[in-house]
Amino acid sequence: MNTAEDPVHRLARRLRSLRTEGWPDQPLTQGELAAALGASVPLISSWESQTHPKSPPRARLDAYARFFATERSLAQTPFRVLSKSQLTSEERARHTELFRELTSLRDGAQGHEPGPGAADDPFADSHWRFPPDQDITIVCSALPPEYLESMPYSDPDAPDYVDLYRFADLDALLELYGHIRAANPMSHVRVRTPAEVQPDDYTTHLVLLGGVDWNSITAELLHRLDVPVTQMARESDDEPGGFVVEANGEKIKFSPTLRQEGDREYLIEDVAHFFRAPSPLNDKRTVTICNGNYQRGTLGAVRALTDARFRRRNEKYLHRRFPDEGTFSILCRVKVFLGAAVTPDWSTSSEDLLHEWPV
Repeated sequence: MNTAEDPVHRLARRLRSLRTEGWPDQPLTQGELAAALGASVPLISSWESQTHPKSPPRARLDAYARFFATERSLAQTPFRVLSKSQLTSEERARHTELFRELTSLRDGAQGHEPGPGAADDPFADSHWRFPPDQDITIVCSALPPEYLESMPYSDPDAPDYVDLYRFADLDALLELYGHIRAANPMSHVRVRTPAEVQPDDYTTHLVLLGGVDWNSITAELLHRLDVPVTQMARESDDEPGGFVVEANGEKIKFSPTLRQEGDREYLIEDVAHFFRAPSPLNDKRTVTICNGNYQRGTLGAVRALTDARFRRRNEKYLHRRFPDEGTFSILCRVKVFLGAAVTPDWSTSSEDLLHEWPV
């Protein structure tokens, strides 16, 4: 194959030309661009290589497009990538045009790289892949003391003490922790309860498990984030709460479905929320919220992008549905069958989707 016409090499040449010619009066070194993108010099070099180039994931191409959409990226040193909300309308149009160009080149390159969908890197397009060497903090709801008192092995003085019992959303935590560690082998991944979070944790990539009832960090950040979805606290077993969406001046409530049999209630369908945005505490990092009215809703929000059978199609759906957005929200149903949470399929099951934002 003539590499001069190879789409993999065309993308590599385009990325190099952006770095060296994107700003005629200010050609950038690989080190300067790496610092701005939160990447490493070897990573930038691998994307520009004319011998064995690698294609960046879409999130990286979005950062490229935002960086080269405005000369304000060079207004201070070290250089920085502005968030989309900081771009003017003219800069946003430039970002959209450049992002489409780069992703088009990348889509053409995918068929020339090893394996379907870059199988050599199963996390290449994953929303759980963060830039190398950036810390990640998972904040998981804690069980209230009255719950812990009735559980064996939850007393720190007991010989068989199990430290993980203090977490409420343990199924979701175990599912997500292993996935994030696998996707980010060079990053430090911490797990905290809300009470254990340290000031420095707030400026890492934050992943919040659990809703407003037991996760105070989720509750506080939802107050600060611009998202038209509000979670209602569960006041009692008779009032299971729900999520309220504000749209066109109206409020619509989505609640879980329970079935009463004798003196017991069974969860039939939960409501889950997946939210991603630049962090209001550090705009070079992100905040991700996975929560539900019940724990199986939280697990469903997590498994949408970790379940091996569904994650790739759900990832493709997100990239197609929100191609230019660093901020998005999905409210969906999580069916519960014989006590097990069924992974929601955003890509093909429209009945699973309750609300998407931005519209």
